[in-house]
Amino acid sequence: MTNHFDTIGRRGFIALGAGAAAMTVLPRRGRAQTSLRYGHNNEPVSVAGAQADWFAEALGQTSGGDIQVQVFPASQLGKLQELAEAVSLGTIAFSHNTAGALGSLHEPFAALDTPYLYRDIDHLMKVTDVDSPVMQELNEGLIAAANVRVIYAHYFGKRNLTCNKAVMSPADLAGVKIRAVPFPIYTAAVEGMGAVAVPVDWSEVPTALATGVVQGQENPVNVILNVKLYDVQSHLMLTGHMSNAEVVVMNEDVWQGMSDTQKDAVREAALQTREKATSAILDNEEAETQALREAGMTVIGPDDGLRIDAFREAVNTVVQERFGRQYGDLYAKIAAIG
Repeated sequence: MTNHFDTIGRRGFIALGAGAAAMTVLPRRGRAQTSLRYGHNNEPVSVAGAQADWFAEALGQTSGGDIQVQVFPASQLGKLQELAEAVSLGTIAFSHNTAGALGSLHEPFAALDTPYLYRDIDHLMKVTDVDSPVMQELNEGLIAAANVRVIYAHYFGKRNLTCNKAVMSPADLAGVKIRAVPFPIYTAAVEGMGAVAVPVDWSEVPTALATGVVQGQENPVNVILNVKLYDVQSHLMLTGHMSNAEVVVMNEDVWQGMSDTQKDAVREAALQTREKATSAILDNEEAETQALREAGMTVIGPDDGLRIDAFREAVNTVVQERFGRQYGDLYAKIAAIG
């Protein structure tokens, strides 16, 4: 897949402007303080949004106050694709995104968001650890292709389906328009579930649901609850069709411009935030599902007749048709991680 950016043009832009755009050097008690921008699309009340603030706070501490991170939430600096490109261009230093979205910068990254790929959450976290052989390989490719480096990934939750009717099997979604994250692996997941996939940026999802542009969407329960999608969706189906890690990235030129001490500070802040965000999601998934019930949503799981086997079979068929040859070797490497 061809990159969105001409390599020479992108690196020329970075050489001229990345330092000024992504970081600012501020005076601090007689020595320079680096100020870096972190832009993302989530609301601050969600774990995905809060963890950006946690990282900023942690990096301030681990760097002894020498690195300041300014966080711009809720798509203030752009939509999903724009944020990915902004890190690549160096106009911001940090962002977080789905692996599927990072596939727009380095295509193999999208394989990490393949539905029904991981044995369990522990397997997901081992695969997405920055030191795993799979992530090291993908990270090297991302740096070479887009000048972007992964610094950590945290558990984002299991993605589940919401709709304004009960859905028990893929047959119930025939002709139903479901919002898909606007990247190919997510379109495949929604179409594999039996629906009509409608790519919509996250910033536009509540309006799209309220106006009937789409009749449903899929996301972890933390997101569904914090954005109050229960106001526009009546049913939650616990399909668990995709276990996600949210991937936090930074501009490679900013990284290479750091001292060894600063890099160590980033690594330590990343580790702390990865663990804190993952624990927050895991600790709250069940309680948040119950909160959605209390908010009026009808929650449907396997005990209620939800055909997880039918969804898995249908989705896997579509995924293998579209991505089996392309990602087969990578899938094998992921499966081999114990």
